[in-house]
Amino acid sequence: MSTYIQNFLKFKPLLIELTGRDIKIKYRRSVLGVAWTLLRPLMMMTVLSVVFSNLFRFQVENFPLYILSGQVIFNFFNDASTTGMNAIIGAKALIKKVYVPKYLFVISRVFSSIINLFASFTALLLVMLALRADMHYISFLAFIPLVLCAVFSLGVGLFLSAVTVKFRDIMHLWAVFTTALMYLTPVIYPMSILPDWMYKIVNANPLTNYLVMFRDVMLYNMMFSGKRFLVGAVEAVVMLAIGMIVFYKEQDTFILNI
Repeated sequence: MSTYIQNFLKFKPLLIELTGRDIKIKYRRSVLGVAWTLLRPLMMMTVLSVVFSNLFRFQVENFPLYILSGQVIFNFFNDASTTGMNAIIGAKALIKKVYVPKYLFVISRVFSSIINLFASFTALLLVMLALRADMHYISFLAFIPLVLCAVFSLGVGLFLSAVTVKFRDIMHLWAVFTTALMYLTPVIYPMSILPDWMYKIVNANPLTNYLVMFRDVMLYNMMFSGKRFLVGAVEAVVMLAIGMIVFYKEQDTFILNI
């Protein structure tokens, strides 16, 4: 383990460089540049609020904040997992030339998504201030579900990046899966409207757990349950372990398949 830590510290400057490069590439030739990390969630919140406000206005208080908080979690996971999935394939030119710990490419993609996450979180805070929503000291605990979601997303990214090198169809399947996953995550609807069988499916979704924890501290000024924290922590650690194991087993074959 100490060898891995030393190796990671040795290549930390490269990780910082890769993360910065990912951000620059994403917003290259864009007039507004990084400002889109703030504008995109606000624009999506506006569209979704207009479309669904009449449908859910009696079930959800402060519906725009409800949607925006859901976007913070789901959009981060979607971005981190999708970009992480393509990390090894996208870095094939560098991998073929020099030795670099291959997991750095996945971590850099997740780190760049975390920067976008901070921007989305800032957008949420701005809207909360604009709408004069109540904010209490417990909101500082929002970092807990965000960190758990980041660890979970990193595990998914490591797993997907390893298997996608061999099976490129996963890139197309993952796009379909995340579209379905959005509707199985309570981003735009309250779970109270779901029938029992659907409630159990949505509640079993790890993203639902992180989202409920996040909304509890940000919107409802209440501490999330210890059970949700424990379940969320276990899901994050298990997913990270699975991703690391699969990535470690497959990384020596990357050069043959990319």
